[in-house]
Amino acid sequence: MIAAQLETIIKQRRTHYAFDFTEQPVAETLVHQVVSSGLWAPTHKMTQPWKFVLLEGAHAAELGSYMAEYYRKIYSEEEYPTERYEETKTYPLKGTLIAIIMEPGKRAQLPEWEEVAAVSCAVQNMWLTTTALGLGGYWDTGAATLAYLKEALSLSENEKCLGLFYLGHLKKKLPTVNRKRKPLSKKLSRHKR
Repeated sequence: MIAAQLETIIKQRRTHYAFDFTEQPVAETLVHQVVSSGLWAPTHKMTQPWKFVLLEGAHAAELGSYMAEYYRKIYSEEEYPTERYEETKTYPLKGTLIAIIMEPGKRAQLPEWEEVAAVSCAVQNMWLTTTALGLGGYWDTGAATLAYLKEALSLSENEKCLGLFYLGHLKKKLPTVNRKRKPLSKKLSRHKR
């Protein structure tokens, strides 16, 4: 029964952007539950290279303005019209913003990819918990977001920001998305000696 429930949650997990969120704030107990799930991700030599920073106060408005200005500089008016500019400014105002930080273990010198993989597993745990709780979320790794976080957060020399996890309550009656995966026969093969 538990395996079937887990499989259902895995298959129901999807990206829900902030436009899919209501104005209802996410309770701190739910935020803690989501982030706590991340702490149980697999980690080589128990380095636990993840840190999460809850962005509060003016961060959402500042991020929105930063993104709008960032995109205005790189896109033409036709590609990025004023309406889209204004939407971008308010985009992060819905939901909860959690910065994803990687801090490689100091005692065990592991390849960076292993530490990134561990943080990615932590984020997947958070995402699955988000799904199980009936919330929406997604991992934003956009250039504007990363640039804002680099400026806004005082990271130590060995820390690296890997993006932002958006978390929010979902609007009712969102359109269903036809999600497809390639069949197992295309992704699992055999090799024998």
